[in-house]
Amino acid sequence: MATAQRRELKNNLFDTESKIKKRSLFSVIVAVLVVAVGISIVVSVSIGQVSIPFGQSFWILVEQITGIQTDHITADESAMFLDVIWQIRFPRVLLALVTGAGLALCGTVMQASVQNPLADPFLLGISSGASLGATFAIMLGFGIGGILGEFGVASWAFIGALAAAVLVLGLASIGGKVSSVKLILAGTVINALCSAFSNFIIYFAKNAEGIRSISFWTMGSLTSAEWGTLPLVTAVVLAAALFFLFQFRVMNTMLMGEETAVTLGINLNNYRRVYMVISSIVTGVLVSTCGIIGFVGLIVPHIVRSVVGSNHKRLVPVAILFGALFMIWTDVFARTIIPNGELPIGIVTSLLGAPVFMYILIKKSYGFGGK
Repeated sequence: MATAQRRELKNNLFDTESKIKKRSLFSVIVAVLVVAVGISIVVSVSIGQVSIPFGQSFWILVEQITGIQTDHITADESAMFLDVIWQIRFPRVLLALVTGAGLALCGTVMQASVQNPLADPFLLGISSGASLGATFAIMLGFGIGGILGEFGVASWAFIGALAAAVLVLGLASIGGKVSSVKLILAGTVINALCSAFSNFIIYFAKNAEGIRSISFWTMGSLTSAEWGTLPLVTAVVLAAALFFLFQFRVMNTMLMGEETAVTLGINLNNYRRVYMVISSIVTGVLVSTCGIIGFVGLIVPHIVRSVVGSNHKRLVPVAILFGALFMIWTDVFARTIIPNGELPIGIVTSLLGAPVFMYILIKKSYGFGGK
């Protein structure tokens, strides 16, 4: 009896020590990522066709954000680099940060919702819907100055993304229950339909300039970044992040399956609908602003999951931070790799993402949902 008690006490101590180590590792990872994101912002606004010393970039940002004048840079230096940093590069870096965080968040949520490691915002037809909306606007003349005025292509892309999401949820809800398999099948159907209609419009429009525009848009770009576009995108992503940070228990339950959820008294059907609607809104806003940027919502959750595990209490915040960091440096690479030019960021994310994802699939020790 005494031996059994000592063994149980030893196991409890071991479990407690293991939990403390996991919490400590999680805190260290979050702190490192926060610092890395902050440093990356300063470094990235210094890199470009016009190279700016890191120190000057830092103090210009400090002065502009706080409104306090410092003695670290002269008036001539400030005037020389202020417009480049504050009006061009800083909004673009912030948009990259928000976009990366939002796509990584949506990928994490969708993978849990449909219990599929290959799920991301684009597998379920949302990107194809946005592409159809943008194609409609560009090829048929409803872009800038069209029906929706100054918002033009972005508005039509957002409408297309939301319409696709509604159709996916509608198809998956036939029979009264939204299951993970039905969501994936419905997303595949809508994805194919939207792609077919987009190609149909392009084929018959015969607009060479429009075809170039839609091709560039579907490859993703952050060139639209400006102070006017940031508030809406930031507000949507921030609100979604705050919501999902407190939904880790439900998402953990989703990984366990329907039967476990029933025994715990959780209706996964309702939660899936809510999660899909929120994720669709976030993805629609991001796609309408930046175009289609693939692989971020797919690979970032997998990379983070291989480090911090499948517990969404740790997975969600780390995925948000790592997604932001990943997108900042991907954008730096995209806008500097070609002299006096820019590579569409969607191409870069695919080139970087595919080999990483192949490695994750080949790695035998990796599992989804802790399996």
